[in-house]
Amino acid sequence: MQARFVHRCTHVNDLEATREFYEKALGLVVDHVSGPADGSWSNTFMNDPATGFQLELTWNRGHTEPYDNGGMDTHIAFEVDDFDAYHELHRQMGWIQKENPAMGLYFIVDPDGQRIEILPQG
Repeated sequence: MQARFVHRCTHVNDLEATREFYEKALGLVVDHVSGPADGSWSNTFMNDPATGFQLELTWNRGHTEPYDNGGMDTHIAFEVDDFDAYHELHRQMGWIQKENPAMGLYFIVDPDGQRIEILPQG
């Protein structure tokens, strides 16, 4: 028996802003979009080219209240090849939410409040 972790879903209110955030902040690319013809909802799958892991952005037309994507303790994590360069990009964009220099990591937050841990490679 074997299982493979393929994606994580997060709910979004502003699909375009969130898609642009993940493209610029972490280099994810849209792999595919699915949903009904009436456009009432969509699932945008963003691919991490380095690992193939996907982040599913679920958008529902008319939903305006903030989503609870697991609370402040729930997060996804990315290991980056140039920690200082990513830190500077994220600082310039105002995306850093919390830093923990003692542990050598920090958190950024996407437009819908999804926390993302940034770790140095290795």
